[in-house]
This record gives sequence, structure tokens and C-alpha cells, in this order.
Amino acid sequence: MRFASALLITSAALLVQPAAHAFGAEGHEVIALVAQQYLSADAKAKIAALLALEPGETLVTISTWADRTRDKATAAWHYVNLARDANCDFVAPRDCPGGDCVVGAIEAQVQRLASNAAPAERLEALKFVVHFVGDVHQPLHAGFADDKGGNTYQLQAFGRGTNLHAVWDSALIRDIDPSAHSLASKLIAQAPAAPAPNFAPAQWASESCKIVSRADFYPARTLSAEYLTTFEPVVEQRLYAAGLRLAATLNLALTASSAR
Repeated sequence: MRFASALLITSAALLVQPAAHAFGAEGHEVIALVAQQYLSADAKAKIAALLALEPGETLVTISTWADRTRDKATAAWHYVNLARDANCDFVAPRDCPGGDCVVGAIEAQVQRLASNAAPAERLEALKFVVHFVGDVHQPLHAGFADDKGGNTYQLQAFGRGTNLHAVWDSALIRDIDPSAHSLASKLIAQAPAAPAPNFAPAQWASESCKIVSRADFYPARTLSAEYLTTFEPVVEQRLYAAGLRLAATLNLALTASSAR
């Protein structure tokens, strides 16, 4: 049974800071693989030109760069904490002061990518955009500060102790399919329902928050098969929506940029 499949989660993952990793490496790779299918020819050419600055890199390999290089200056760019009594409405001055949240980071890095900045700067912006669009679609990256995005919600899942954030980062995805390429192909073939692609990072965060706000989102202290049946389709929908929206965002930003 899939539910009985073991997922090895390192002790370091259990100590992760709030919203440090969204969807884990596999989730980000799935999103990049989906996005590649919907890029315009112009966007593909401009992405290839930027990636040529670092031979061997691809949209998939750079999708986890922002986690690998995360520091104090960029840590807050990976998530946003919304107020529990705000109906998941994003209010920038309250929720993202100084633009230091995932919504503000997406907006700033897309603007940078679309600019006439030096190629190296635009490549860095591309890396951030690819990652942060994935981050904002992980529901617990637009959750609540009081449980640190699910990091302090402890439970038993897949045969071991963990926390809800780690479950949503990686465990649910690996239970669906441990291969990023296989899962991406499945999502593209099925084309699961997703909102029309548009550039609306605040809306994406609100969607994530509303998932976290569901009465059945926080499971019993032992993860059940029923939880998987309910929420693994939600995981698939968020991954697909992120890939679709990432492609649309890159198409828009790179069409707006000058030819390179």
C-alpha cells in the first residue's frame, strides 16, 4: 500500500525554520518540468541564453537554487504569514512590510527579470522567480505565524515522527510518485483543473491560505489514509497550477524584456 511506503525525513528537516523549503526538491522540479511545456518559443530562447552563463544548468536544476543559497537576507522571501482573522486576504503593509515576503519577492524579481539589467542579474532573478512561484503554491507557505507554517504541528506520518510542514513539503509528493519526471508527465497528461494563468501572487497566496484554513487541513496526530485521499489531489492541483502560472509569468516577463 502507498500509505505504508516509508519516507525518510532527516532530523534536519524537522528543525527547519518556518517556510524554509517549499514542496522539497522534487516539488520544485515537477513545477519547472510542467512550466517548460507551456513556455513560448521566445521565452525558451531567452531562458537558454541566460542559462548559458552557467553551462549545464536547466530550468529544473535552478529550481532549488534559492533554497541552497538561502541566507538571513532572503529567508523571509520564501513565505508570507497571513492573519488568522483576515479571511486569507493579503494586505501588503501588514503582511509584507518592505516587500519581505514571497509575494513581494515574486513581484520584485519578475520586474528585475523583465528589466534591462546585466545578464548575470537577470539570471539570478530567473532563479528566484522559478523557486518563489513554487513556494507560494505550497499551502503552508501562506499559512499562519502561530504554528510557524505547520513546523510546530507534530504528528506521526509514514512510519515516523515529523511535522505538518515537512509532510506537505515532500512526504505527500513522494507518496504520490517519487519521480519528478513521472509526476510532471502525469499532471500534464491529465491537465488537472487549475485557475487560468495570470500574474497575481497575492491571489496565489490567498488560495494557499484558504487550503490551510479548511476544517480538515490539520490532521489527527497520526496521518490517516483518508487524509491522503483528500489532500493528495490538492497537492497535484497546486503543483500543476504553479507550473502553469510559472510559464505564464516567464512568458510575460521575458516578452517584456529586450532581446538578448
